Amino acid sequence: MNELTLIVMAAGMGSRFGGLKQITPVDEDGNFLIDYSIYDAIKAGFKKIIFIIKEENFNVFKKTIGKRLESKIKVEYAFQKIEDVPSHITIPEKRVKPWGTVHAVLAAKSMVNGPFAVINADDFYGFESYEIVAKFLKENNKDQLSIPYPFNKVDSKYGFVKRGVLYLKEDNVEKIVECSVGYEENKVIAKPLDGTKEFEIEPNHPVSMNMFGFQKEIMDDLEEYFLDFLNTNSDSLDTAESLLSEFLEIYLKEKKINLKYCTSNGLWLGMTYKEDLEEVKEKIKQLKELGEYPISLWQ
Repeated sequence: MNELTLIVMAAGMGSRFGGLKQITPVDEDGNFLIDYSIYDAIKAGFKKIIFIIKEENFNVFKKTIGKRLESKIKVEYAFQKIEDVPSHITIPEKRVKPWGTVHAVLAAKSMVNGPFAVINADDFYGFESYEIVAKFLKENNKDQLSIPYPFNKVDSKYGFVKRGVLYLKEDNVEKIVECSVGYEENKVIAKPLDGTKEFEIEPNHPVSMNMFGFQKEIMDDLEEYFLDFLNTNSDSLDTAESLLSEFLEIYLKEKKINLKYCTSNGLWLGMTYKEDLEEVKEKIKQLKELGEYPISLWQ
């Protein structure tokens, strides 16, 4: 049976946030931001959640969010390990972080038996976004989907943030440039992570927040791309990362995939910096007061 699955990338270290932000309470009941994402995903029709985590965080995840969710939806865990690379790859001693978002999704390959969505654990995307991606995956069995947001809905007043800058044509994504994006002298400046020349974008320019709808078959493409990434970056494997946005850009350019898009009008919340936390808490409180979520989320 093909289950509509949500993959939650939760292995990030949260270096700019200053801690493990995926398990930072955002309401009085001790719920995390990801609780609200799972609540919305269940409401939209997802049947299984796969958390991509570091193995050393398994116990704290299972005792907190896992315990809350196991009676509501099927929950599985996949571990993103630095050691999970082909045997011919020599892992640099200086390597401390996992290999990026492509590697994260691949950690769940054996657990996925149908179409799936991907999200960041530390982003709140709003119910509308889950409704859009669930409907797309139920009705489309060949294309992929990106859920972009206008940059001025997903920025941070505390500094630059990583975003995939999208270029669109009709209902397709034509190009993705992974950038560090922020404000300089009242302008929105995008600085490509590959070191190419920075450029200005409009405040409402669409950007990727790592919310995608994928067909199961894309796992084979990701595996092919990741192997090529390891081989071609052999001189920089101490720091190099394989990113979903860069994978999509290459496969779009080579016309190996077709990436549709549907912009979400919903509210986005995120915690890139520690200073973002109080604003997130206040927004969650307001949503509860408006009746968007129950006062006690899981009762």
